[in-house]
This record gives sequence, C-alpha cells and structure tokens, in this order.
Amino acid sequence: MSTIEPVFRIIPTIQNYDWGKKGKDSKVAEFTSGAGIRGFTLNPSVPYAELWMGTHVKSPSGVVDRKQNLAQILTENPDLIGDQVSRRFDTANGNLPFLFKVLAIGKALSIQTHPDKKTSEKLHAEQPTVYTDPNHKPEMAVALTDFKALCGFMPIARIAEYITAVPEFNSLIDPSIVTGFLNCTDLSVSEQKAALKKLFAALMTADVSNIATQLRTLIARYQRGGQKSVEEDVKDLVLTLNGQYPGDVGVFCAFMLNYVRMTPGQAIFLGAGEPHAYVEGDIMECMANSDNVIRAGLTPKPKDIPNLVSVLTYTPADWQKHMVKPVDITPCTRKYDPPIQDFTVLLVKTPKGETETHEAIPGPSIAIATEGSGRVCWSGGELDLQAGSVVFVGAETKIKITAGDSNLVVFRAYVTA
Repeated sequence: MSTIEPVFRIIPTIQNYDWGKKGKDSKVAEFTSGAGIRGFTLNPSVPYAELWMGTHVKSPSGVVDRKQNLAQILTENPDLIGDQVSRRFDTANGNLPFLFKVLAIGKALSIQTHPDKKTSEKLHAEQPTVYTDPNHKPEMAVALTDFKALCGFMPIARIAEYITAVPEFNSLIDPSIVTGFLNCTDLSVSEQKAALKKLFAALMTADVSNIATQLRTLIARYQRGGQKSVEEDVKDLVLTLNGQYPGDVGVFCAFMLNYVRMTPGQAIFLGAGEPHAYVEGDIMECMANSDNVIRAGLTPKPKDIPNLVSVLTYTPADWQKHMVKPVDITPCTRKYDPPIQDFTVLLVKTPKGETETHEAIPGPSIAIATEGSGRVCWSGGELDLQAGSVVFVGAETKIKITAGDSNLVVFRAYVTA
C-alpha cells in the first residue's frame, strides 16, 4: 500500500553546462522559477542548460515536502511504478526506465553518439567514471522553440558534393579514401557503409595542426564571400561552430551530417549509434535512463574518437528518417511514440477553462507544465499547475488536466512496456 498520493510534486534538478543559455534567456531558468526549487535565485551570467526530471543516480529529482528523493519514494512504493513495467525493466531501487529533460541550448553541444545496451555495459565496466551507468540512451527531442541540430549522416551523394566542392575538407582526407568514397555509389549497402566509415574516421583522426590550418583557410574564404553555391546552406553554420569552437574538427561535420531546422512541435528520434549535435534552441528531451555520451568534437570535454567511430551505424539518409510524426489521440493530446519501449511523450494543449481527461496508464509518468496555468486532478485530490510545475503520476492513475485563465500546455512522459 502506498504511503503517498499517486500524484505528487517533484523537484527537478538543474545542470549548468557551459553550452546552456544564460539567465532569463533560458527556458530551464524560466521553468526552474516555477518548479519550487528552494533557494533558487536567477543569475544572469550563469548558463542554465538542462532541467532533469527522473531518478538517474547522477541527479535524482526531489519530492516536495519529503526528505527522500524520487527514487527512494518509488523504492518504498513500488506500486507507483507498476508490475507491468517492473517485469519489463530494471526498476530496482526505484529506477524509472526513462529520464525527462528540458534543454536550453545557447551554443552547440558536442558531436556525439550514444552506445547501445551491450556497449554501455562494456564501457561502464571499463571506464565507470566516464560512462557512469550501464544503460543505453536512445533519445527523442521535441522542439519548444525554433531548433537547429546536426542529425545523422547525409545521403552519400550529398557528402560527395561537399568532398568534391570544399577543398579544405578534401585536403584532410587521404586521396585513396576520397576516391573510394566517390566511387561507392553503385556498391552494396554494406560497402557504402564501409566507405563512409573510412571517410569519417579519416576526418576525425586528421592531423590537428592541419585541421586548424584548413579551418582558417575555409573561414577566410567564407568571410570574403567565396563560398560556392553548394556551400550556401552550411556557410553560416560553419562560421557559427568555428566561432564557438575555433579550430575544432567537429566544424567539418557540417559537411557530413544533416543540418536540421525544426519548428515548435516537430520531433526527432536518435537511436544508438546515430551521430548528432544539438546546435541552438529549446527542446523537451526524453531518453532511456542514462547519461552515457561518446564525444568526438565541438567540446572541451574528453573525446573518445575510437569508440565513437566504432559504434556508429553509418546509415546515410535524409534527416526526415529521424523524424517522429505525432498522432493526435484527442483534440487536445498529441502522442510522440518513438520506435522503442522505454518511453512515449504526450503534448497536451488544454484550452482556457476546459478539461482534458487521461485514462489510467499501466506505468509511471512525469508531467511538466510549460505554458499557462491550471490544475491536475485525480480521485484523491488536485494540484495547481503553472509553467515549471512538475508532477509524478503513479501507475493506474486516471487524471484530469484543467486549464485556468489561459491555455495550459503540458508535456507528459510515460512508459507502459
């Protein structure tokens, strides 16, 4: 029997990574102000990068009016997670299968990927201080504002255009590798992947001084307007990335990874082994409960190029391959359902004064209000909501979300197995 209501407020945690938006410009800071974090004072010079909602051991959420954190509460009350989820996932010690976040991105994150479950277990065993848990980390990003990212390898033909047209890029790669790549279009899928891997590995392991030299040449050419037509689409991106991370090999990834521009409500899913880098904007992000990241560029943090090169899928495709197309399950609720079992996200837009009902889900969920005000009700009570309010909803709990004097927007992440 639970010793706590099935719906209760939780206290998210803040991550002040260098790439975050600063002060009041950050959605994280905006939501933190409404989340009831004790002692929070906005500092205009501090980057507020991420808001975490979940049970990850690095930074578990607190629980309002309780000494225990969320994981400890769920350990004491396993019925809040539910038998169905506990049979499918490792929920020992109150572990939720997913981690829910808000990201406010002021400058580009690293060129990175996330390992699959087997690789995560291996890396965690070998380097537990770097890879802090043994779980995989597939993730989905839903745009809150206009959002830019690098996402997955471009089609082979598009990369070939760049390697042919951009001499600074071409000069970093052994000519035999370039020739092999340019001649791979009529080969089998596996042979194309092998050629793409050779090209990317050659770029990421190129001589550091030569990378810096070629970037200086490239930037000078762009600054004097010497870009070719094929380069127009990435010129500003290259200038931005080099301004943030001068001389970094990751800048050249603009010629290999899809440059994505998303509008609010659009979503992408990134499975294990997909290269990516978030560039700018605010997003809701949901992922398996992990913090494992393999980095290779655009970062002052340690890079692990051998492991990154090793685990990538090398699947070239248009960026739309990574899109998650939502489904409207009611006039007010939209479902983002990625191709994994670890999580699903709902976007709930309740008009002023109206109520949206969610029937019981056989698993736990976390919801955050991002706009407006109102309340969430269940059979035993209700809680007020404002932008930044975060609540946990236990398994098998029917809720009603009611908007107040303005439209109420809520994102809700859940798992049912």
